[in-house]
Amino acid sequence: MDIKKRVLQFWEDVANQNPIKLQEYFRPDAIINWHNTNESFTVEEYIIANCEYPGQWCGEVERLEIIDDLVISVTRIWLSDNSFSAHATSFIRFYDEKIINLDEYWGVDEAAPKWRQDKKIGRPIN
Repeated sequence: MDIKKRVLQFWEDVANQNPIKLQEYFRPDAIINWHNTNESFTVEEYIIANCEYPGQWCGEVERLEIIDDLVISVTRIWLSDNSFSAHATSFIRFYDEKIINLDEYWGVDEAAPKWRQDKKIGRPIN
């Protein structure tokens, strides 16, 4: 299995909200955790949460690190009309070439808080 290719395709299917393809990535007993909202999902629940999320989505994997059976990805997801953008840092653990555990941390892309802007500290990354 080319794990890098598999994770890149996974994120494409997440953005496309493809429930049939998403099911194929997971072991039936996989657990998916969204830590920012304190939610834990079964595979079926995750697919509902992902595929019924409103809007048309795009995605781009910005960084991928592979350590044995663990893949760490940083992915930007945005609405196709560019009205919303977020980044997900994901820890994806594989077992027998399927995802057994997915821990995600989401952050909304937004301007720095006013107090930091007022101090004129930091600069744009890109």
